[in-house]
Amino acid sequence: MPKAIMVHTIGGPEVLRFEEYDPGMPGHGEALVRHEAIGVNFIDIYHRTGLYPLPHLPGVIGMEGAGIVQAVGEGVSEVSVGDRVAYAGLPPGAYAEVRVIPAHRLVVLPKSISTRQAAGMMLKGMTARYLLHGCYRVKPGDTILIHAAAGGVGILVCQWGKHLGATVIGTVGSKEKAEIARSNGCGHTILYREEDFTSRVKEITSGKGVDVVYDSVGNQTFMKSLDCLRPLGTMVSFGQSGGTVPPFDIGILAAKGSLFLTRPTLMTYTARREDLLAHAKDLFDVVGSGIVKVQIGKTYSLADAGMAHRDIESRRTTGSSILIP
Repeated sequence: MPKAIMVHTIGGPEVLRFEEYDPGMPGHGEALVRHEAIGVNFIDIYHRTGLYPLPHLPGVIGMEGAGIVQAVGEGVSEVSVGDRVAYAGLPPGAYAEVRVIPAHRLVVLPKSISTRQAAGMMLKGMTARYLLHGCYRVKPGDTILIHAAAGGVGILVCQWGKHLGATVIGTVGSKEKAEIARSNGCGHTILYREEDFTSRVKEITSGKGVDVVYDSVGNQTFMKSLDCLRPLGTMVSFGQSGGTVPPFDIGILAAKGSLFLTRPTLMTYTARREDLLAHAKDLFDVVGSGIVKVQIGKTYSLADAGMAHRDIESRRTTGSSILIP
């Protein structure tokens, strides 16, 4: 019988248990996928801790994977048995050797993309796509600020943003991460533990501020990020690795320059299949052409998912982390 990382109760990494489980057979509109690689993302930690509740317990976490279609149910036209596929988004269940998933959430991989690459880039890469093209359409001459610039999404935003003609400013936690960000297109790096990033951004932009801030950290950076924006600038809060942003008076947005604020999710931007395919195509195009390079920082066995979570929570990772069944 195949195995999966089962969560019986919410808590720390210790609640992740590698156990036998029955994935079942695909029903109408579903496909059975045998994973070759699985992506690890901060949203998995939110599911493990209960910040974002799983549909049921016990359950399987994980929002990103790639592998081979083993079987399909009735009414499936999107994929065929033997296809190399990848996915990112709901429903959770990726931390498994084999899983059943709605076929309309699967994307067939081009030959130029390996399953390991796909598992390290689908969620983060399509996130980068909607950040740069959806929340705020980055154009030549723009200046953008990305927090956690050496992280999985950050590295992709740095590369892709530079390709679009933007000046990229990134915050990082160490000199080593600063070098990683710079080597991936970040024009200015800020060591947030040593410098006030708001003051440094104003210095870099000669007091003008940036056009858009991409903030996945949350409470630790949110208010100061608003101070980095030019008038009519856009604040994109797309994560909360540093804590949930508390309620605040929206009049602050007016006082700080009639700012725009959005809290997007990949699931909304790719809810329709045509949008999912458009995001995936754009991602495959920039990766396939070498414009964006996917960096797998750490690889773990599926059984060691708890170790992967500890490393991510302690900020010991750069780039993408993946699990191998």
